[in-house]
Amino acid sequence: MSRLTTTFESLQADGKKAFIAYIAAGDPNFDDSLDIMKSLADIGADIIELGLPFSDPLADGIVNQLAADRALKSGMTTNRVIELIAKFRETHETPIVLFTYLNPIFTYGFERFHHDAAEAGADGILLLDLPPDEAALNTDLAEGVGLKHIRLIAPTTPAERVKLLAESSEGFIYALSRTGVTGGHGAPSANIAEFVSSIKAHTDVPVCVGFGISTAEQAKMVAAAADGVIVGSAIVKQVEQNLKNPAQAVRNFAKPLIDAVKS
Repeated sequence: MSRLTTTFESLQADGKKAFIAYIAAGDPNFDDSLDIMKSLADIGADIIELGLPFSDPLADGIVNQLAADRALKSGMTTNRVIELIAKFRETHETPIVLFTYLNPIFTYGFERFHHDAAEAGADGILLLDLPPDEAALNTDLAEGVGLKHIRLIAPTTPAERVKLLAESSEGFIYALSRTGVTGGHGAPSANIAEFVSSIKAHTDVPVCVGFGISTAEQAKMVAAAADGVIVGSAIVKQVEQNLKNPAQAVRNFAKPLIDAVKS
């Protein structure tokens, strides 16, 4: 049984919701990124979502774009991300999900990446620009053994496509609280509960909600409707604003949000 499965089963047994923290792998550098991952795990983050730094992150807002740029300039590569995961696994068992575009994975080798990332200790992958029906048309992309394939569903996704994505999702579903690019510039939608219910009609996989969550109050509101809360840009912003001690800044910021989700 995977770390993702056991994590959600344990949380559900306790009547708790998951807190999923996103950071850009290697932002602002390898060592600080590792410290940030450990800090998040130590204060109660249930899952860590690692963004692979990429030069053309079209679905990301400016905060995450700048984070990817800092990581790339510090020398991060896909190989180094796998090394980062392996280093984290020396001390922590918190599940890791990779948030990435297809280009770096395809360049590395699709099957090889799945194998190497899983071997290092990754648990899941969210490929932003590879829909499952498109992947099925290409034999090089149809199989990916070792990592749970997480799907992204937006409020504007047509009902028939929600069914397709929900039924093919593994680990958990990333439900967008609103449309647009990543970032805390827009508050979560007030219709989250209805949206989550429409997804759950097609699957037993946990549904977690992200985009626009930056306060404890917002996190608590989303946790009331979903199986988990995903916070990304607001955490990454702490790194940007505190480059001398980013791990402590992230710890100070994220702990109240984690507590709100767990309350």
